Amino acid sequence: MKQNNRPNCISLFSGCGGLDIGLEAAGFRVAVATDIDTTCSESYGLNRPETPYLVGPIGQTSTEELLEAANLKPGEVDLLAGGPPCPAFSKSRFYRPEKPRALDDPVAAETIGGYLRILKDVRPKAFLLENVRGLAYGVHRQALTHILETAEALGYSTSWHIVNAANYGAPQIRERCLVIGSLNGHIAPPLPTHQKEGPTEFDQRPRWVTSGDVLHDLDTEENATDEGHFAGGQHHELLRGIPPGENYLFYTAERGHPAPLFKWRSRYWSFLLKLSPGLPSWTIQARRSNNMGPFHWRNRILRIEEIKRLQTFPDELLLAGNIEKQWRQIGNAVPPILGQRFGEAILNHLCRHEKICIAA
Repeated sequence: MKQNNRPNCISLFSGCGGLDIGLEAAGFRVAVATDIDTTCSESYGLNRPETPYLVGPIGQTSTEELLEAANLKPGEVDLLAGGPPCPAFSKSRFYRPEKPRALDDPVAAETIGGYLRILKDVRPKAFLLENVRGLAYGVHRQALTHILETAEALGYSTSWHIVNAANYGAPQIRERCLVIGSLNGHIAPPLPTHQKEGPTEFDQRPRWVTSGDVLHDLDTEENATDEGHFAGGQHHELLRGIPPGENYLFYTAERGHPAPLFKWRSRYWSFLLKLSPGLPSWTIQARRSNNMGPFHWRNRILRIEEIKRLQTFPDELLLAGNIEKQWRQIGNAVPPILGQRFGEAILNHLCRHEKICIAA
């Protein structure tokens, strides 16, 4: 039993560290991180300078480099974790038919292949792979099947789960597909900690955390208007007329508008989408936009400190790069609270079956 050190983790596609923050909160120690993005590397170093961070594409990052940086050997790794880049599995590919999908996309083939190569070489006791919900869509199922079959051929018991981050305490409706595996039996996934409607007679879990719950102290009259966060572009006045919690569909005949301006489902769903303080946010996208939300209910683009809250990052997290790069880092990240809940489930499994525990 490890009495002096926390169980270790190799982190792939680490970004600015969202998943890693959660795994460390669960009890793991990230021994090495890696990503292709130099700005993410700078951000990671601002917050965890003690953790080695290798910069480069996964296809050119050798297992030997990772293990050497982590000061580990094959068989000594407790957890391999990471979320390969997801555009090829995302809903947006339904709107971009000219783009390759799933493993036909060279980037997806390299990143998924790189993860599985390192899984084979390192043979961690457990693994966690995170991606968009679209990984489990029928049209993309070949990729998910490939992941599961490859891991099972290596001796892992696997399972996959479609989860909503709001059910685990994030103030954001963010659905993701998580694949977990262990060399010693099936890992029981974490039970949801929150529910949409709140406590009932038979279920005492609290209600979803809302945008208003986490943004209220940042939403003051002094910062109600901000020229640098102007939203809506030429549609700004239309945005102002949309009730909190709705989008451009407010201006359609199907919603009963007396002077419809848009056809039903003629735009992407986040067009002029506005937060409601009484609901969780919708998914924070990787791209900051002046017409694609979610926007603040005060009709402006959200600020970096606000999307950090909606993603459950700590306020004190430092980010490198300009505002667009900072937004992209947060939008691409795994909410730390979701990483923590799955990390706790994995660590509980390792403690029971591998005698890997954290000393009291």
